[in-house]
Amino acid sequence: MQSPWRQATFVVTGGAGFLGRHVVARLRARGVGEDRIIVPRRSTCDLRRQDAVEALLVTATERAAGQTVVVVHLAGNVGGIGYNRERPGELFYDNVVMGAELMEAARRHGAAKFVAVATVCAYPKHAPVPFREVDLWNGYPEETNAPYGLAKKMLVVQADAYRRQYGFDAITLLPVNLYGPGDGFDPASSHVIPALVRKCLEARERRLPTVEIWGDGSPTREFLYVEDAAEAIALATERYSGAEPVNVGSGH
Repeated sequence: MQSPWRQATFVVTGGAGFLGRHVVARLRARGVGEDRIIVPRRSTCDLRRQDAVEALLVTATERAAGQTVVVVHLAGNVGGIGYNRERPGELFYDNVVMGAELMEAARRHGAAKFVAVATVCAYPKHAPVPFREVDLWNGYPEETNAPYGLAKKMLVVQADAYRRQYGFDAITLLPVNLYGPGDGFDPASSHVIPALVRKCLEARERRLPTVEIWGDGSPTREFLYVEDAAEAIALATERYSGAEPVNVGSGH
């Protein structure tokens, strides 16, 4: 971990989640002590509430004791296709408010860097594959997950606006579909790989002749192992301070 990040205090929202656990592990491997990593939990810190976010940044600033504070925003209300169809309003509201409140509080409290982790669901429905950053604004997202994708896309807008007005070092990363240890297998909210793993196992146990999947089987997806995504986020925190959003994926 390059100076000054080794001595920084990190706020990692979603740090107990699927991707977040691996990001926290990457920070620790770089020499960041446990006392320098704050992972807010949903049960005690509702990131949709301004007072909760304010208290979180006050705690981080006090713990930093004059050193650097870095915010890595991974938290989100997220799920698979079925979840997106059932809860579009929740997905839009929760993710917009969490991002807006957190980045504003980080700016006001003098955080040295804000790493916003968004999603490839922000890309237009008909964007050429593999996705390229220049196509991000060339259309509307796929309708099923548009509320979630657009809410996360506002992180790109907010980061750019804060950089231009306040000189705030906010970067935006767009990870592709992740898979790996610690993934969620709940059929109501899981993504494609764990959902297929579970369906295949259940079909085998029940001796079913087929497995039913969403759609017609023709869509393509780009996947990335979760530990590789965590390493990319750590590297971007260390080395990237550009205004443009950056894809995190294999390109295949």
